[in-house]
Amino acid sequence: MKSLLTATALAAATLLAAPAALAQAWPDKPVKVIVGFAPGGAADQIARLVSTPLADALGQTVVVENRAGANGNVAGDAVAKSPADGYTLLLSSGGMVSVNPHLYAKMAFDPAKDLMPVASAARIAVYLMARNGLEVNNIQEFIAYVKARPGKLSYGSPGNGSSPHLAGEMFKSQAGLFAVHVPYRGAAPALNDLLGNQIDYTFDPGIGLQHAKSGRLKLLAVGSSKRSPLFPNVPTLDEAGLKGFDADTVFGFYAPAGTPPAVIARLNTEINKILATPAVREKMINLGGEALPLSPAEFGKRGMDDSKRFGAVIKERKITAD
Repeated sequence: MKSLLTATALAAATLLAAPAALAQAWPDKPVKVIVGFAPGGAADQIARLVSTPLADALGQTVVVENRAGANGNVAGDAVAKSPADGYTLLLSSGGMVSVNPHLYAKMAFDPAKDLMPVASAARIAVYLMARNGLEVNNIQEFIAYVKARPGKLSYGSPGNGSSPHLAGEMFKSQAGLFAVHVPYRGAAPALNDLLGNQIDYTFDPGIGLQHAKSGRLKLLAVGSSKRSPLFPNVPTLDEAGLKGFDADTVFGFYAPAGTPPAVIARLNTEINKILATPAVREKMINLGGEALPLSPAEFGKRGMDDSKRFGAVIKERKITAD
């Protein structure tokens, strides 16, 4: 009996030690970060900004791979079906968790069950930008201009159900106007067409701010709860009369469900250290947002809160994935 108890105790100790041993051994090969959007967009830039110092912290190469499509679902599905060993991560906007389940009648995976929040990276605001040739100089003139031309103006977004698209629909609803939505496969293609005068305005997730600074685009308002430190004189839409307007979204890292907690904890710790560095914080501001270090639990709660907020908009505006 004594030998049996001893064997049982040793087996239990071995099982308890396995996750710790795995975490100590991890990583012993390159880590892949799959980005759910096209190169050049906010998600892509955030992934590359964090992945370089993360590689140094882990002592392994961190490879960034773009798999755009279906508002992050293509990448989300790929990661959800990857081995839960910490070697495949997802960088996506929170919309994949908080928006897509409301947007798609059927998904190939369940974000809430098949993915685990690892670490948030940034809170990204959206900026209402118009093409330079539009004959308006401020947000009040712009609203009046669009109202006087129902259906004549168009706005672009990274895709149906993306946070810039939801911002555009919130804007139309609260301002009482109508414009045509043009979905793209990422924020960068939408920005390119705005610069080329193919569309009239966008809710840009920060990648077009350099063009606002240079005067190539007109920055009219911020779709956030507070003004941008980069443009302190540009009002929020709340200040412009659209009370409570806030279309911010949180970008972050996810892992396949079942990834060892010790690996999740290590990743969260290293990413939060990176986000706390002055250089990364400054670059996040220049991207139009702010670094947002959170625990996995806090990041998960933010996703649930956003799901309620954006789900109401999708229902009201009858937004679909088509």
